[in-house]
Amino acid sequence: MEHIIHLSQDKKLKTLIDKQEPYVLLKRNKVYLHLCSSILSQQLSTKVAKVLYNRFLDLFGSKEPTAKQILDIPASVFRSIGFSNAKASYVHNVCRFFIENKITDARLNKMSNEEVLELLTQIKGVGKWTVEMILMFTLGREDVFAIDDLGLKNSVIKLYKLKETDKKLLREKIEKISLKWSPYRTYASRYLWGWKDGE
Repeated sequence: MEHIIHLSQDKKLKTLIDKQEPYVLLKRNKVYLHLCSSILSQQLSTKVAKVLYNRFLDLFGSKEPTAKQILDIPASVFRSIGFSNAKASYVHNVCRFFIENKITDARLNKMSNEEVLELLTQIKGVGKWTVEMILMFTLGREDVFAIDDLGLKNSVIKLYKLKETDKKLLREKIEKISLKWSPYRTYASRYLWGWKDGE
């Protein structure tokens, strides 16, 4: 696998790759739904997020709803199954934005990472990190590094024994290290997360 050969040139990263199963990136459909799911999971443990998402799907007979079907459900119904006020309104914002701007999976697949970021961060409740996760795990982009992800940041600091106390300089160092992994930074991120979770 090309990405493994490229990333293994970084000896420190290679030690993590050798201990993990090769990772395969997948492309998924219904980007609006993955955005809704991502909003629901914010600040929640994986387990709680899963329960909330299943309750959400139950409203639609456990089938994946269209953006319009989600928009037709009143916020009060979402709140009754455990959504906060903010999450109920953000989920509506996502679906409204997709409908009004006629956004399709096909259109997003043709756009560059920067264009997707610029477009989707216009939605109130959707930040840069959320879109980066969509680029990685829904659109299957190979070269994304979410530098503001705490887990990734801490893994890089630990693996490369970075001692920098100045936040700006630390960020620059992490950025510089991650550039060596391009054009496969998404895979590198997966191995770093896998290492952190396996510790």
